[in-house]
Amino acid sequence: MGNGKNRGIRRIINAGKYSSAGFKAAWINEEAFRQEITLAIFVVPLGMWLGRSWTQRAMLVGIYFIIPLTELLNSAIEAIVDRVGQERNELSGRAKDLGSAAVVLSICIVSIVWIIIACGRF
Repeated sequence: MGNGKNRGIRRIINAGKYSSAGFKAAWINEEAFRQEITLAIFVVPLGMWLGRSWTQRAMLVGIYFIIPLTELLNSAIEAIVDRVGQERNELSGRAKDLGSAAVVLSICIVSIVWIIIACGRF
């Protein structure tokens, strides 16, 4: 990937290409990521309606994207673990479990923010 020679705008362009490849790989290979991004079609307008101020709207919409962000990191961990080997290994299992726990924790955080703001609205 990076050879240390890319600087300035070339580095930014390359970073954009790598990020685009990552999003494409996640969309193709990760059902949970597809579900979370598809759900955003409904979550973003709902957050814009539910928030009573621009700050609340930004919190509701922005915090939601913590979920697919965490899913991307979890998928990266799983890909690395699978690359190392498919045989059962305690550390490999732990790494995957921790990644999964991070996704669940992100969902809990998002839920708490949404519930608090929703309670203030109703």
